[in-house]
Amino acid sequence: MILGLVTPAIGDLGKGAGKLLLITAMIAYGSTLFSGFFTYFSGSTIFPQILPANAELTAMENPEDFMLTPYFVVNMPPLMDVMTALLLSFTIGLGLSNIEGGILRASFNDFKDIIIKVIEAVIIPLLPLHIFGIFLNMTVSGQVASIISMFLKVIIVIFVLHVLLLLTQFTIAGSVSRKNPLKLLKNMLPAYATALGTQSSAATIPVTLAQTIKNGVRKNIAIFTVPLCATIHLAGSAMKIVACAMAIMIMAGEPVTFSSFSGFIMMLGITMIAAPGVPGGAIMAALGILQSMLGFNETLQALMIALYIAMDSFGTACNVTGDGA
Repeated sequence: MILGLVTPAIGDLGKGAGKLLLITAMIAYGSTLFSGFFTYFSGSTIFPQILPANAELTAMENPEDFMLTPYFVVNMPPLMDVMTALLLSFTIGLGLSNIEGGILRASFNDFKDIIIKVIEAVIIPLLPLHIFGIFLNMTVSGQVASIISMFLKVIIVIFVLHVLLLLTQFTIAGSVSRKNPLKLLKNMLPAYATALGTQSSAATIPVTLAQTIKNGVRKNIAIFTVPLCATIHLAGSAMKIVACAMAIMIMAGEPVTFSSFSGFIMMLGITMIAAPGVPGGAIMAALGILQSMLGFNETLQALMIALYIAMDSFGTACNVTGDGA
């Protein structure tokens, strides 16, 4: 998944609209970094006050033990570990961005299409069953009431942080364009509402584009940036992933340090640029660095998926609304 998504995304930065493409990508990355660090500092202050550090999560058994038993299992060891895949993706992607590489570039783009198809047709449709197994495990363990109540607190905090992030983005946009940021944000509400229903940045592009033009952005700029940002600007999704990771680590009694999260957020920014614009695509793309950089095991990864999917629509709405800024 990492090779299929990250490599062509980095390689494509070297072609096309040139300077405008690079500027847009850098702004999207900067916005994602701001979102991640803003969430970290907010979460490090709020979460320890509302989430008790205990062993409930680490004491949970593997949720896969409570799922349907397969008729057979194909044991396929990974071709490479996560860090090897990331470094290889960066190396090949940066190389493709500086050479023609027609055949190799086309091969990785085809590979990306295959990975996205697998995510859309196989992984995402099966996620409800996976999440059902997670909460079934919580019920059997007698933890469901306390876990859900704590997760509800996390969801409320993330929603408030989303609002603050959008206000910050449109305050900056308003100061640059010398327009009322609240009016600009109000004009983007149709895109926000549409994304709540579609849970897809790509499916919301027509509404996002129309409202962005309504805010006074030149049509040729909007036509270029809105579809691009629907894929590479996932600040809302990054906020959810950082907040959920912090919350789960605190609840599991794991240390949450700036040194570990600073590197994770920087890598997450790159991963969000490469993540597919499909429901649940961001969290599926981020599982690798959650495991390699924060040490998430299968149980904690499953909880991350459950938390993320539970509020996927809010993150997508934040993403597309921020695209207008």
